[in-house]
Parts: sequence; structure tokens; C-alpha cells
Amino acid sequence: MARRRRGYRRGYPVAVLIGFDRDRAALWRVYSQVVKTHSTIEAPRGGKRELYNFHEAVVDALRPILKEGVGSVVIAAPARTSHVKGFLDHVAKHQPWMTRGSGSATFTGIVGSATTQEEVSALVRTGEVQRAIGTSAAGEADRIKGLLESRLAREDAGPILYSLYEIEGLIFEQRVKGRPEPEHLILTDRFLAAHRRRAQRLMEASRSRGVRAHVVGVKTAAGQRVEQLGGMVLLARPGVDR
Repeated sequence: MARRRRGYRRGYPVAVLIGFDRDRAALWRVYSQVVKTHSTIEAPRGGKRELYNFHEAVVDALRPILKEGVGSVVIAAPARTSHVKGFLDHVAKHQPWMTRGSGSATFTGIVGSATTQEEVSALVRTGEVQRAIGTSAAGEADRIKGLLESRLAREDAGPILYSLYEIEGLIFEQRVKGRPEPEHLILTDRFLAAHRRRAQRLMEASRSRGVRAHVVGVKTAAGQRVEQLGGMVLLARPGVDR
């Protein structure tokens, strides 16, 4: 029970912050209430192959967070450096799935240092991180709205559930052949605030099952659309008998 209360103080996942400098890349998980360290990857001192491996290590650290449903990534690096461009060029060339498709993310670059807790705190105080997250979240919300509208328009795309009770049943019940497979859980921050305990538990269970859980601001286009549908939507694949 105590662990769950800590999760509430932490809030819900909002974004990932990556701080690059000459020596390392630091990944931070940004929640609605706090920023927490995730991992640090040491930068190489070699040539192109070592730089490639370094960028791939950052991708590997980022991959499980994106699979959870976090789709906003803010990249920070000091002025007059090429770290942000170098990483985004690597993603575009070697990991295009990260910027295209249903499992993609929206990347936003900012000037600043974010490899230590003190540096991150300073960026947060200036509002630079929040502004970048707002820009990234707006793009992410547009992408989620596009996904939702696409699924609503296709009758053969799989079931769509709107009831909290039905969604809990599909997420928590044991997987059975032929039963729909949940893919995307989308809820507004307003719905999360109104049903905090149940919604938080549902999001945690969804991520443990590999379901992407998205929280969208009620003021975004995606949030307004989800509000029209009741505040929470679950997109599922048709079940397969095998």
C-alpha cells in the first residue's frame, strides 16, 4: 500500500528527458509531479562505430519507456554542440520506428544541461523543460487523436471499449484464446484525477502486460475527443483462436 501512495505523489508519466554532454547521456523520467533519474550511459572516446554504439545504447534505454506509452521525448544539450542533431540523425537513419507509426514518439530539442539532478532542477525552474514538454505533448496528442480516429473509422480494426468496468475486465482477466487483445489505453488527466486509485492500478497493470497507456491533457484535441467518449478508451486487437 505504501508503494502505491508513493506512485500517487509521483503522478503519472509525462515525458522522457535526455541530457547529452561530452561525457554521457542521462535519461530522466518526467512525471506530472516529479522528475526521477532512469539511467546514465557513458559516452565513447572513439570514432563512428563507438558513437553508433553509444546512440544505440541510448535507444535501448529509451525503448521500454516508449513501449509503456510515454510518447514525448525532450533532448537537452549545451549550446554550440551537435549532440541533439547527432542523436536525431541516428534515430532517423537506424531507428525510424521511433518517429513513425503507432509506437512512435515526438522529439523536441532544447539548449541546456541535464546530466545531473542540479542541472535538471535548474532547467525545471526556468520553465524550459515544461515548455518543451508542452510542445512535444501537443504533437503526441495529435498523433494519438489520429490513431483513435483511424480506429473509430474502421469496423474491422478490433473492439473499442469505453466502460471502466469492461476495460478492467479485459486488462485484469487471464488471457484466453479468441478474446480481444488490448493494445492502447487512452485516458484524460481529468479522468485520472476523478478515478485516481482505479485508473492508476489499471495503468500499472496495462504496462505490465505490454499495453501502451497514454494520458492526454483534457485541453488538447485528443483529450477533448476522449472526453466525448467518456474519458477513457481501450483499443484492442481481435482475438485469435490458436
